[in-house]
Amino acid sequence: MGKTTGFLEFKRKTEGYLPVEERTKNYKEFTQPLKEEELKEQGARCMNCGIPFCHSGCPLGNLIPDFNDAVYEGNWEKASQVLHSTNNFPEFTGRLCPAPCEEACVLGINEDPVSIENIEKNIVETAFANGYLQAMPPKTRTGKKVAIIGSGPSGLAAAQQLNRAGHEVTVFERDEKVGGLLRFGIPDFKLEKTIIDRRIALLEEEGIQFKTGAHVGVNIDANEIKENHDAVVLCGGATVRRGLPIEGADLKGVVQAMDFLPQNNRRVSNLEINGEKITAEGKDVIVIGGGDTGSDCIGTSRRQGAKSIQNFEIMPMATKDRPENQPWPFWPMRLRESTSHKEGVERHFSIMTKRFLGNDQGELVGLETVEVSWEYKEGRMQLVEREGSSRTWDCNLALLALGFTGSENTLAESFGLTFDNRGNIAAEESDYKTNVPGVFAAGDQRRGQSLIVWAISEGRQAAHHVDKYLMGESHLPLKGDGDLPRV
Repeated sequence: MGKTTGFLEFKRKTEGYLPVEERTKNYKEFTQPLKEEELKEQGARCMNCGIPFCHSGCPLGNLIPDFNDAVYEGNWEKASQVLHSTNNFPEFTGRLCPAPCEEACVLGINEDPVSIENIEKNIVETAFANGYLQAMPPKTRTGKKVAIIGSGPSGLAAAQQLNRAGHEVTVFERDEKVGGLLRFGIPDFKLEKTIIDRRIALLEEEGIQFKTGAHVGVNIDANEIKENHDAVVLCGGATVRRGLPIEGADLKGVVQAMDFLPQNNRRVSNLEINGEKITAEGKDVIVIGGGDTGSDCIGTSRRQGAKSIQNFEIMPMATKDRPENQPWPFWPMRLRESTSHKEGVERHFSIMTKRFLGNDQGELVGLETVEVSWEYKEGRMQLVEREGSSRTWDCNLALLALGFTGSENTLAESFGLTFDNRGNIAAEESDYKTNVPGVFAAGDQRRGQSLIVWAISEGRQAAHHVDKYLMGESHLPLKGDGDLPRV
């Protein structure tokens, strides 16, 4: 590494944010990037450790010390080449990934880890700004046709990799715009949609075709797709939401987060909105669920002008420090505070909703909760209600951010696929093949609800196996390999 003592000289530093009162007036991204010299110093903190555990922490196997060193040296073009050799879309992961690589950073054992995610984001933004990223269509074509169903991160990654191998790739997307949950699930203040459009334009220049409004299994026959293509890769996202089957769940005002968030994204992008308007404006909002989707609901509700915002989590409050039973370099269940949390919300832990309360018009007016604890009984952890802890809350809008049970089955059933014991499409990690010859699965449809970085990794891995199926061998990289396309 160029600065072997950098980790001793420089403290961790990440980008800043616009003040809360300013950024919550709109849905634009609100980060304030570091200066170039500051970024070089952050790259210098990479400590030339003997074994870079960040590699194993990253589902993509990103070559992190290599691009950190290039940043320190000021060689941004080289940094971009290294980063893109393992990650097709660092502009997405650099904004949205929880950075398991940083939790695995050796420096993080007794110091603040290297700010890998922020460095990654600045590499790709510098690359776009300076024209380092240009369309690279394959020099020759194989004559093989591949259909990708779903245009989220796994579908886009598989499409780009297979296109690089020389195959003719068509991506089918049921919505009117490409991007999947990146476009319709992630709020613009975390990912402005021009960031997606910028990348899609490059993919189109490389020869990938996109067909929107194409709902395979509904308005497009699955057999027709299979007959007209040499391989099919199913890359749909996990969209089947968990409900809360308690009294009052059907009241007006009890809303799934993934109805609330996509509608707002559509409004921001001036796209058509179907169904009744959902808004937090002037309402007492309670977000049930403490994950990233819940956080997105909090930030969106704040920008819509909610009267008050509460956040319920059934699990106990985690510690800010790494728990003793989750040692480095494993991913720790820490207490995490997002930018949306900092914009104004009351967080409540170890709390469970018992029933929703409505008026004579069937409208939500409140809910009843009880405090809970997790106790080890009869050989397993059980949820126990605390006697006398019942409480009633004012609430006009309850947003259910309880995660997903998997992807919709319509598409898989159209192809006659089998499922695993978790309800996902059965496809082994060894080759990503389903029970139907020529049909593969990747991303949420294969592994269940997961991270964007895992989706990109899945798409890349699947592309290698599809290429091998079509050609007998593949030079497309697997995890951690550099990108060495055949043509």
